[in-house]
Amino acid sequence: MDFIIYIVVLLLTGALVGFASGLLGVGGGFILVPIQFFLLTSLGFDPTTSIRVAFGTSLAVILPTAISGTFGHKRRGVVVTGPTILMGISGLIAALIGGTIASNTPGVYLKILFGFLVFIASIWMLTARYPESDTEPKSGILNYISIGFIAGMLSGLLGVGGGVILVPILVILMGFKMIKAVGTSTAVIIFTSLGGIIAYTLNGVNTNGLPPYSIGYVNLVQLLVLAVISVPMAQIGVKASHKLPEKQLRYIFIFVMFYIALKMIGVFTWIGLPL
Repeated sequence: MDFIIYIVVLLLTGALVGFASGLLGVGGGFILVPIQFFLLTSLGFDPTTSIRVAFGTSLAVILPTAISGTFGHKRRGVVVTGPTILMGISGLIAALIGGTIASNTPGVYLKILFGFLVFIASIWMLTARYPESDTEPKSGILNYISIGFIAGMLSGLLGVGGGVILVPILVILMGFKMIKAVGTSTAVIIFTSLGGIIAYTLNGVNTNGLPPYSIGYVNLVQLLVLAVISVPMAQIGVKASHKLPEKQLRYIFIFVMFYIALKMIGVFTWIGLPL
């Protein structure tokens, strides 16, 4: 693959991921992972190594992108601090565990399982009844710790921020308005991505066949190129999220979830669609 094409693809990917992160409160790993995997295997790297590097580097890109998005949402008052701390701490621990498991497990099984989970969550979010606009988020320390653990485990296992599961749970079960769920999810992703980065870095140390300039399963070249554009694009996504009506934002999120589910399960590959 030509080096210029390689860099251009990474820059376009970073721009899309940054915007999606700010707009929808997701980390963007569902975009980062498959594209990085394709690029690395095209360059001749082993598929197993490539998927783990894609997971680890995805989380390393998600971290600064989520920090950027969180600042934007925080200024607009839609990050709920208490639940963020509870979910963040449990999510960080779970991401460490999930990343360690994924570093020793074939990625194809994890992708299919996650695809089914996201598909169920998208159907749930499409058909559920939503809280009124003046409803306050529910309390419950154990609830938020459990939710954070689930999001963190998925983050570590699959190189995603966890927002794709976190947002519907916060909206449907915990009574969050959509925009507050997006803002709070973005903040929690800072913790989950950090836990995953630590796991993939430590578990990848001394691994043979890694791409040049890698620290464990985190590749610094791809990290730099992706993050340099994803971080500022996250601010644009934040601005867009605060201009869209609540219902419209929710339907965009559901559409993205459907796409993620079908992509992870492999439906597009089965029917021959290049999506």
